[in-house]
Amino acid sequence: MKQDHVAKRYGTAVFELAKEQNAVEQMKEELQVIVEVVENTNLFDTFFKHPKITSERKKELVKASFQGKISDTLLSTLFLLIDKKREGILFKMVEEFLKLTNEEQGIAEAKVFTAKPLTDAEKVAFSATFSKVSGKGTLTIENIVEPELIGGFKVRIGDRIYDGSVLSQLRRIERRMISGNVSR
Repeated sequence: MKQDHVAKRYGTAVFELAKEQNAVEQMKEELQVIVEVVENTNLFDTFFKHPKITSERKKELVKASFQGKISDTLLSTLFLLIDKKREGILFKMVEEFLKLTNEEQGIAEAKVFTAKPLTDAEKVAFSATFSKVSGKGTLTIENIVEPELIGGFKVRIGDRIYDGSVLSQLRRIERRMISGNVSR
C-alpha cells in the first residue's frame, strides 16, 4: 500500500511538471513508450531487480536507451526512481499520470464486459451513452469478452458498475426464488 501512495505522489508530481511545461500530451506519449519498452524487454525482471547491478549501471542503461527520445524531465524522473530504489513503482506512477491526464481532459475509461466482442459501432454507442452517465466528455472503451455473461453487458467506469448481463439477472431470480419472493 505504501508503494501505491509513493507512486501516486510521483505521478502527481510528473503531471504537475507536464502542465507547467505545457507538455502533458508529449509526456503521456513518452511515458507510454517507456512502459512499452520496459514491458517488451523484461527490464524489471532481468535488470532492475537484479541485486548485483548498481544504480549507476542502471542509469547508464536508461540514458543509453532513452536520452534524446524522451524529455529531460522524464529522464531525470527515471534517474530519481533508480537513485531512491523505487523502479518498481514505474507502472503505478504512469497509471496515476494517465488518470490525472484523463481527468483534466474530461476523459473516462470504461471496461465493457460482454459475451461476444463488440463491433466498432457498438463501442461508439457505449461511449456516447455512458459518457453522459459518467459526466465525462469522452469515454474510451476497453472490451473484455466473458462468455459466462451469456448475454447483455457489464460496464465499469472507475468504481461504478452498471450490470445488465443475463448472468446477473439469472442470479437475481435465483436469490428471489431461494428467499421465497418469486412474485417480483
